[in-house]
Amino acid sequence: MKAITIKEPWASLIVHGFKKYEFRNWKTNYRGKILIHAGLSKENIDKFSDYNLDISSGEIIGEAVITDCILVSKEFDDELRKINSLVYENNHVGLYAFKLENVKKYDKRIKIKGKLGLWNFDK
Repeated sequence: MKAITIKEPWASLIVHGFKKYEFRNWKTNYRGKILIHAGLSKENIDKFSDYNLDISSGEIIGEAVITDCILVSKEFDDELRKINSLVYENNHVGLYAFKLENVKKYDKRIKIKGKLGLWNFDK
């Protein structure tokens, strides 16, 4: 199964339903289920203290389905800020937005070291 490593709090924002897109500077043609891995790096955790996130480190914390990969225009970026100005406050113009649907948060996490890019996880 494919997996993607994401810094915290962004990974937790995804599995808790606050973030519907993951941004990368590379395009993917992959569509399908993907495991969400919370990486060891953390940034801006305090900014999201009101969200009551369960922050992880070095664990697969959930799954989602990549249904699209969109090159972010200024108009799309502005629309995202209207949805949630805190989650989408950074400028994403020129990046690729992986649209994530059918998100599930795992009750039982899987401790594993992450990797760059989309990587294969064998249970």
